[in-house]
Parts: sequence; structure tokens; C-alpha cells
Amino acid sequence: MTETQYLIIGSGVAGLSLAIKLAGEFPERTVTIVTKSHVSESNTKYAQGGVAAVFNAEVDSFKEHIHDTIVAGDGLCDTAVVARVIEEGPKRLRELMDWGVQFDTDPQGNFALGKEGGHSASRVLHHKDTTGSEIERALLDRVRRFENIRILAHHFAIDLITHAPLPGSQRDTTQCYGAYVLDEKTGEIITVKANSVTLATGGVGKVYGHTTNPAVATGDGIAMAYRAKACIRDMEFIQFHPTALYEGHDGASFLISEAVRGFGAYLRNSKGERFMRYYDDREELASRDIVARAIDSEIKASKVPYVYLDCTHLDIEAFRHEFPNIYKACGHKQIAIWKDWIPVVPAAHYVCGGIVVDRWGRTSVRNLFACGENSRTGLHGANRLASNSLLEAVVYAHRIYSYHCKHTIEPSTLALPGFQMEKGPLLKGKLLQKTTEKLQQLMRTQVGIVRSTSDLEKAKEDLTQIHEITETLYRDHSLHIALCELRNMVTVAHLIITHSLERTINKGGYFNIDYSETNKTKKHV
Repeated sequence: MTETQYLIIGSGVAGLSLAIKLAGEFPERTVTIVTKSHVSESNTKYAQGGVAAVFNAEVDSFKEHIHDTIVAGDGLCDTAVVARVIEEGPKRLRELMDWGVQFDTDPQGNFALGKEGGHSASRVLHHKDTTGSEIERALLDRVRRFENIRILAHHFAIDLITHAPLPGSQRDTTQCYGAYVLDEKTGEIITVKANSVTLATGGVGKVYGHTTNPAVATGDGIAMAYRAKACIRDMEFIQFHPTALYEGHDGASFLISEAVRGFGAYLRNSKGERFMRYYDDREELASRDIVARAIDSEIKASKVPYVYLDCTHLDIEAFRHEFPNIYKACGHKQIAIWKDWIPVVPAAHYVCGGIVVDRWGRTSVRNLFACGENSRTGLHGANRLASNSLLEAVVYAHRIYSYHCKHTIEPSTLALPGFQMEKGPLLKGKLLQKTTEKLQQLMRTQVGIVRSTSDLEKAKEDLTQIHEITETLYRDHSLHIALCELRNMVTVAHLIITHSLERTINKGGYFNIDYSETNKTKKHV
């Protein structure tokens, strides 16, 4: 067993910024970061567009940003949370800059603020089209300065340790005492005891297979929290990014940032028509849920598996300066954006629900916190406004830090049991891959952008069989990361399907054709 004061599971902007603050405030205490891949591999790293915040009071205001967020959230945002995050956001971003994050500026030294779908003003700070990578770089540089931060890279958190299996525990309230962690290189399962645990594991995109997320986005934090009896909400609200580069196969997809449409690019269908005018008055700058459903509708009507993003009318030199990574990636695919339209298709991108937390990032399990994409704060409602995710992550990481500054969490005197599991044979990769692909196919075809009650009921039935297979594999074989990830993805799929069946009105990222008459705000989809 190993002990630490603060255990943080995940190494994106939420986890790293929290670690930096805790380590700086409490130099005599140990902060341990557990991450299942390289420490830099996270959803943060792949965030292209930037961070939305009010930095130009002449043309923007907190009131406008709050309004845009609530409109995008389709009536389900917690207005107090929205105001808190947006008003606090600029302070947190200034801290990132103090730590070395460099956002683009214009020749006069002012921030070069971008505009994205759903925003009424230019308010997105960015670093070219690799903002997430820049933030990750700066935070990792900062983390490495602290001797009291321990990073366990290539370690996988299997499950949280709660009061339930502990002998001698007298508490009525579920409490978290740490986590069981698999050392991926040695196969050893370590018991990590901690005063407090924070889940910052990111998203769930790999559940769908076709996703803009990296391979590590398997919903681990949400699944662990669910098994620990934490409250989970709003998992039906899966945001599909409208414009992932179409490459003719499933799996991870290259993201064409929403900022490209903010820069002036047009969406065209297979006939070359600019179709967004038929779906929303904001056209290409409508919120993501509307644009994704519009593209889905055009694809189904034309039977062509993609639409186009047209940049040919733009200033290409300015485009190359603003989006060098996108320009380069398209070039590698033989797409010359000054004369070719870019084939794009929606892909799973962000989960707006997750582990329910209060204003301090506390979950319903004592001493368990959550921040970042795996949390459900109430900011996003039914649909996240573009570039609000990194903002939420840094604000709630700070709120968790603030809570720890005001409240001392005493270490438990309970002796934690080791992880109980007999070692079995290693699982053959083909069977694991086949089961994973079956799950992803189910989610894409029956729990996608547009759903129906009959499809969801069928998905629930099919998932039961996949769950039984997965639990048998988990019970009878030695643990390794892919097997644990599959188990977590099945749990996440169960939550998405269950929450979808419980919802009887369309909102934001959830659209059921059986309830289409309730969604009067769309022109037609």
C-alpha cells in the first residue's frame, strides 16, 4: 500500500491545474497524479479551438457570455453555475498565463479573440489551432517544478475504495478512501490510500469508436464513480462535433475546429448548396447540436456519407497563419483547401453530463471530488457552448483547491484491504477487440445523433449480452488496461442508454424522433 494526501486521477488541464495549486499551498503534503498513458495524453491536448472568456469589454460582456451559454444549453443550465464560471473565468486564465501559457495576440498586443458557433461575440482565446497542446505543455512544465507532486504514468485506476468493503467502518455516508491502481508495466495492483480523491479523467468518446477524442477517453472516471454509488446525471447529452475530417473509416478522427466556421467557412451538401440557412438563422454559427443534426439530415437525404466545409473563398494565407495544424493535416490528405472542399462528418466529441458535483466540486461520495469533462456541474445543460469546457475545468479545479484550503480532511485510520482477484490467463486480443467493436457499433447505430425509443430499447437489450460477456472476461482473466477500459465503456453505454430512455422531451444534444414535435425551436431537422 502507498499513501498520499491528495490523489488526482487524470492529467488534463483540470487535474494538472489542481495538482499545481495543492502542491504550492501545501508543500509538506504529497500530491499523486495517476494517468493511464503518458502524462501528456488527455483530451486537453487535442483541444484546438481555445478557451471562451470575456477579455474585450468594449464588444463583449459577462451578460452576453452567460446568455449564449444558457441558449446553447437549451434551458437546462444551472444559471448560478453559469454566472460563477463565466465571471470567475478570466481570473483563472490569467493564472494560466502566469504559469506560461501563451495565447495569440494581434500586432497591437491585444488578444486575438476568435468566434465560434453559438457565440454572439469574439471571445475565444487560442494558441493557433493547438490551444490544448499549449496549455498542456505549460502545465506539465509547472508540475515538474514541485518535488511533492508524484506522477504515476502508465498506471490505470481500476476502482475507487469506499466504505462498503472495509471492516470496522462505522460511517453511514459512503466515503472514498483511495483507489486500486494497476501498474501497466509490472501488472501489480497497488492500493493507494488518500485523504481526498479527485476524478479528472476526461470524456467517453471511444464508446462510439468514431470520435474526435484520443484513445484514452473511455469514461473511466464516470464508470468508477457509478460503481462507488456516486450520483450520475445527464448522460443522454452527448455532443457530436459537426466537423470531423471524413476519412472513410471508424476510430479516432481529426477535428476541424469550430473556429474555422467562425473564420468564415461555409458548409455545403453533396449538391454544393449552403444548407444551414434551412435549419437555423445563425447558419454555420448555430450551436453544435443544431449543426450536427443538420449535417446528419443532409447525409441521410443524399446518401453521401459526408458534407463539405468550403474554405476556398477565404484568405488562405491568413487561414494558414490561424490554423497551421489543420492546414497541414489537410495537405497530408491531398486536400488543397484553397481549391478543394474538405469532407466532414459529425463525430462523438463531448459528454455534457457525468458525475454530479456541487459548487466546490464535491460528489455525493464523501472525500471524492470531480472536475473537467467527467463532471456534471450544471454549466453545459443539454449542450455545451463551444470552448466552455477548458474554462469549466480550470474554474472547478480552483474551487476544489479552495475547498481544501478551508477544510482539513483528516486521514483515515482504517487499514485498507488489498485488491482481491485471482490471476487467470491473459485474454486473447481478438476476442477483446471484437467485443469492443460490437459495443461501438451498437452505440453508433442505435444511440447516435438522432435516436428513437425502439432503437434505444433494442440497444438496452443488446447491451445486456455485451455486459454479460464483459463481466465474464473480467472475472476469469488477468487484468490489463484494455479489459478494464471495455468494462468502463459498457458501464458508460448503460448510463447513456438508460438516461436516454428516461428523457421524454428533446433538449440540446438529445434528439428522439418520437418526440420531434416537442422541439419547436428548429426550422426542420
